[in-house]
Amino acid sequence: MAMDERLAGRIRAALADTPGLSEKRMFGGIGWMIHGNMAAGAHHDGRMVIRCSREDFPELLTEPGASPMLRGTTPMRGWVIVDPSVVVSDDGLGVWLGRGRSYAASLPPR
Repeated sequence: MAMDERLAGRIRAALADTPGLSEKRMFGGIGWMIHGNMAAGAHHDGRMVIRCSREDFPELLTEPGASPMLRGTTPMRGWVIVDPSVVVSDDGLGVWLGRGRSYAASLPPR
């Protein structure tokens, strides 16, 4: 599967100034970590994955275009998939990346 290079480039540019940033191929795309903790990822199909706290997870799922990341049929609490229609705008991308970046930065380095 080809990864969505356009989305990856936009995420890479938006996170470029983040201290401790690294990227790694995962989930059929690329994930961006802050001090070893996943913040966001670009899927092969144009969707973005965001890491969030388990406490914020239910509320974030009420946002337009948000759905849980699944392991089989089981939702993975703390992992939100964001539809491409939401992150097509720079504002939408920025809001969701801000959530993922904030959560990852709040965790101890790995």
